[in-house]
Amino acid sequence: MILSIILCLIFAVLGGFHFYWLFGGVWGIKKVIPTKDNEKNTLAIPKFATLLVGLILVAFGLIYLIKSGLLSVQLPNWIVMYGYWFIPSVFILRSIGEFKYVGFFKKIKNTEFSKADSKIFSPLCLVIGVIGILIQLIK
Repeated sequence: MILSIILCLIFAVLGGFHFYWLFGGVWGIKKVIPTKDNEKNTLAIPKFATLLVGLILVAFGLIYLIKSGLLSVQLPNWIVMYGYWFIPSVFILRSIGEFKYVGFFKKIKNTEFSKADSKIFSPLCLVIGVIGILIQLIK
């Protein structure tokens, strides 16, 4: 139950950051978008994508709140069977990365994003993945 609550809180905070950026917040924005060596953004993030990611993160948090038993909602069987494995898998894959800009095995390592990714984002994704797997194994 404690691990589910921890994941719920982590997802709520991450979703909150995305809503903050969606509504014009700029704190930390330079550290969360991958950049090339010359510091030009590799991505132009649409507002809709920011909203979608924020909603998905909050939904993940709610799924773990339901798992904790503090929120009583009957989930579809496919979420119970696959969702609790899917979520940690996504975050473990994110921590591994795509081998250029993101993850533990990225090649570009001198940008603001890559430094923040190495210190915060990739380790956090690995922790989320491991906690999610532990929750499934402990049941």
